Amino acid sequence: MSKKRPPVEELTYEEAFTELETIINTLEADEQTLDEILNKFERGQELARHCASLLDKAELKTKQLAGDEITDFELDE
Repeated sequence: MSKKRPPVEELTYEEAFTELETIINTLEADEQTLDEILNKFERGQELARHCASLLDKAELKTKQLAGDEITDFELDE
């Protein structure tokens, strides 16, 4: 029996990325049925889209906060 997974939309970026990494590692390492592979691939696609969406939102927010004038950060050496 498979463990109940939370809806992708409820995951934080870190949770989604970690689950995506786990799916990739599982797909690369284990022998599985075609149905298992397709289910994992589908979940992985959902997770990848969710991560990309969260990154896009974060980028938009930083641009809004910086007034779209992001400058290079330089360390004093």
